[in-house]
Amino acid sequence: MTHIESLFVTRLYRAALSEQGAISPEELEASCYAIASDDEAGQQWCEDNGYPGYTSYASLTDLAWRFPIFADVTKNLDAHVAAFVEDAQFDLDGRALKLEDLWINILPEGGTHSSHIHPHSVISGTTYVAMPNGASAIKFEDPRSQMLMASPTRLKTARRELKTFIYVEPDVGDVLLWESWLRHEVPMNMSEEERISVSFNYSWS
Repeated sequence: MTHIESLFVTRLYRAALSEQGAISPEELEASCYAIASDDEAGQQWCEDNGYPGYTSYASLTDLAWRFPIFADVTKNLDAHVAAFVEDAQFDLDGRALKLEDLWINILPEGGTHSSHIHPHSVISGTTYVAMPNGASAIKFEDPRSQMLMASPTRLKTARRELKTFIYVEPDVGDVLLWESWLRHEVPMNMSEEERISVSFNYSWS
């Protein structure tokens, strides 16, 4: 009897951030804009590095210590990450995954974030603050891509788990989690309005 199974599964976690406690989307969005407006170091880094829009990645990544709403976001994220750890069946050997970085991304019309991974972390993710119509999805890449070599392309109608690239269109308030080695990118924002998200890394300490 023929038997075909999938091996070495890549997990993607998606839930509403507020499932673990109420978060005001309006307050979170206003806080992101307030921080971006005041963060001169972050603005300068974006200008020097040709980053479209604004990110606090290189200037303010300890937002949970600075702004109360980000402390609430962190509390919720901790619970979501714990659920993902359980699903992934990680053996943490008595140690915990802890939030290492938390930063804001504001992507204007035409902005992109090129393909990348998050080294030195175990779980990475993003929660979505503003996703106007036309805002870009997040694009995940099959981690085996560099080993496909002479393989033919997949059919456009291929099952989702067989596609080389997966596009996920999150809603405002969603949180996505994935293992940090999974390559991903944000294609061009086609909306005239800004796409706002908060990204983060959890490390094993």
